[in-house]
Amino acid sequence: MTVRMRCTIVGLFGNPQKNIIVPDSSLSEREKIVQSPATRGTFALAVLAISLIMAGCASMGDVAPQAKQIDPASLDAGAAIAAAERDAGWPAADWWRAYRDPQLDAWIAASLAGNPSLAAAQARVREAQSLARVAHAEELPQLNGNLSLMRQHWPDNVYYGPGPLANADTWNNTGTLSLSYHLDLWGKDKNNAQRALDAARARAADARAAQLELEANVVRAYIDFAKNYALLDIAHATYDRQNELAELARKRLRAGIGTQLEVSQAEAPLPDYSRQIDSYEEAIQLGRHQLAALAGKGPGAGASLGRPKLALDANAGLPSALPAELIGRRPDVVAARWTVDAQARGIDVAKAAFYPNVDLIASLGGFAVSAPFATFLRAMNGGWSAGPALTLPIFEGGRLRAQLGVAAAGYDQAVEHYNQTIVGALKDIADNVVRLRSLDSQQKDAARAVSLTRRSYDLSHTGFSRGLTDYVNVLIAQSQLLTAQENQTRVEAARLAAHASLMAALGGGLETAGDAPHDTPAGDARRADASDASAASSASAAASVSGAPAGSRAAGIGAAVSAGADRATDNTRASATTPAAAPAHAARARAPASAAAPAIR
Repeated sequence: MTVRMRCTIVGLFGNPQKNIIVPDSSLSEREKIVQSPATRGTFALAVLAISLIMAGCASMGDVAPQAKQIDPASLDAGAAIAAAERDAGWPAADWWRAYRDPQLDAWIAASLAGNPSLAAAQARVREAQSLARVAHAEELPQLNGNLSLMRQHWPDNVYYGPGPLANADTWNNTGTLSLSYHLDLWGKDKNNAQRALDAARARAADARAAQLELEANVVRAYIDFAKNYALLDIAHATYDRQNELAELARKRLRAGIGTQLEVSQAEAPLPDYSRQIDSYEEAIQLGRHQLAALAGKGPGAGASLGRPKLALDANAGLPSALPAELIGRRPDVVAARWTVDAQARGIDVAKAAFYPNVDLIASLGGFAVSAPFATFLRAMNGGWSAGPALTLPIFEGGRLRAQLGVAAAGYDQAVEHYNQTIVGALKDIADNVVRLRSLDSQQKDAARAVSLTRRSYDLSHTGFSRGLTDYVNVLIAQSQLLTAQENQTRVEAARLAAHASLMAALGGGLETAGDAPHDTPAGDARRADASDASAASSASAAASVSGAPAGSRAAGIGAAVSAGADRATDNTRASATTPAAAPAHAARARAPASAAAPAIR
């Protein structure tokens, strides 16, 4: 049961006699005391006091959140991260330029400008911004006007009879201005507006995560595109060598020093090698289609792509501040942290519902019935009303506690999602460090295998052409060389892709700033009894993106949550505590002194 009380002071303009106000002389002493301003004010204060007392009937019980946030610095990063070089710096915003391929740079720019999924993510940011402005509007006074103009014709017939209004036209007009303002005594509106703003920041971080995923997908698709070109070259070279061997076998047969079996053995692999050529040409065309789709274009747009020229000089170096700064470097972690902050505000909103709701209401207007048009504008026909309206919960069947439970459970879910995101982020980094270090070693072995099998093939080919060795030796050497060359190409492509995945795992250029998730002191105090470590890692959290490439749809979280949304919540943000200073370390990834790796061409 919810009780609503309204204490309203009503007044009329104009002549007291015409407005039918009872003169003081006709009132008893008791009535005069009741209607005096002092008595009315005392009554209003009494109602407010009673409301506060009765509000205690709605108990919050023991409903409280249970989850606690993980401090990234407390996690064991593992031997792989510990053993990696720790002064390489965080990735640059345009991290893909390390591959030194202008065509790749241009295609990523086109993808950021035209990808529909990224555009949808940006639309979600704009939606969240608008919702934040809607929530902020609830903190402001509401002024509404109402005007009603109605003309009425009175009949003159036997039913109505003669009279002053018979066969006359009159107006029934009303004009009012109403003002309402919710007294946010318990911070419900403020926390609701801050929750909406935090949600908008989370959506902006999600948009940056979508941009990073798109960048990484384009790079990986482009690497696969380059790999298929390299494999096509190997298939062509293998076919040409095999065709040369078949011709050599035929010459030996004509010279009487060869056999038909040798000719048949030399010609047998040719159809399969031709099939491989067709297969890689198909893969190249499919790669064009995939890259075109990532850029939001039709399949034909991929025809403009030339052969990639990728090269990378990099090792598995990591920033020195990992994992402590990871909370402000990965957009998915930042989004999860803002979501936690928004859910914490939701708990404050749910708690505020247990207390009385106080609104100030006032109206001013003029009224006239069966009168000339402008009569309602005269002072004598004006009136006003003003007073507070109180709503307080007394018995609501446990609804408020259930709503608080929903908010607390939502907070727990957000915290556990944040914790899982932190754990998953460290796993991604460790996996890619291990993979990249392994592929660096595999690359050296693959290059050595190509060198050895090529020498073996050259020796067997020379021996066969001179009649010194059997053709079987040539077939074995040819197969070994083909396998070694394909392995080398795939290892190099995997190495390039692992580097792209590591850059994405490190945040892809997301930079920390002072606009970090934070809680108001009041909110911290109200949540302290439920989760004493609910904001243990918020001091190092960060939420704005800077340094994104020009033309990017998601230039940054700070930019994505537009100035309009920020201006709409200036009052709310001004009352919040100042977030902890973000780490100043923003070093760029440096090129190591190691020798350049072979390029996929």
